[in-house]
Amino acid sequence: MAERKPIESWLTDMDGVLIHEGVPIPGADAFIRKLRDTGKPFLVLTNNSIYTARDLHARLRRMGLDVPVENIWTSALATAKFLDDQRPGGTAYVIGEAGLTTALHDIGYVLTDHEPDYVVLGETRTYSFEAMTKAVRLINNGARFICTNPDETGPSLEGPLPATGSVAALITKATGKDPYFAGKPNPLMMRTGLNAIGAHSESSAMIGDRMDTDILAGLEAGMQTFLVLTGLTTEAEIDRFPFRPSKIVKSIADIVDRV
Repeated sequence: MAERKPIESWLTDMDGVLIHEGVPIPGADAFIRKLRDTGKPFLVLTNNSIYTARDLHARLRRMGLDVPVENIWTSALATAKFLDDQRPGGTAYVIGEAGLTTALHDIGYVLTDHEPDYVVLGETRTYSFEAMTKAVRLINNGARFICTNPDETGPSLEGPLPATGSVAALITKATGKDPYFAGKPNPLMMRTGLNAIGAHSESSAMIGDRMDTDILAGLEAGMQTFLVLTGLTTEAEIDRFPFRPSKIVKSIADIVDRV
């Protein structure tokens, strides 16, 4: 087997790797600082499409993590990049928050419920039955179905919440149409992110806390992968998957010296 190239650029998930329930995970600040000091290309990724990169920059900064706006890559931005490549200047009916609507506005999309090219489903705090009904009817009338990410649940202080993947399943059941998911584990999100920072998969690594999204996406994009045990996937669950990460570490603190 050919030896892997040294890691020159880093992609990392946000929740479960750098922060947990609004608090930085020990070592996250040192990791970000080391990346910035060495000048190595990096991206912080999230499948959450609620917030804009500017919003996330401000939220992370309040936690003591100084991540520049241009180093944040969300499933909303990946979705917008995909749609801009597929159908520039198109139209979409959107269920989502500012992170998604802003990303689509920025590529020149018109948001409308009148014969849109696409129905785009993202994360929102309040899924409306009326909005879902409209999405079903538009898809049945020919709109293409796009979804920011397949995550079925999301975390909250009270416990798991239904997320984009669960709502997508409802719409699929009502229309018979499966969506195209732009976010992780689609390697497209990784490849467009790598392109954005001028990096190459063979000399890049992905850090994540979920085998089914982060590690799978990194693997399929041809990157080295690091699973941290500070998030959703536990050590006991790893062998249930038909693939493995390149390395398993306790936390982001164990990766600082590799940068």
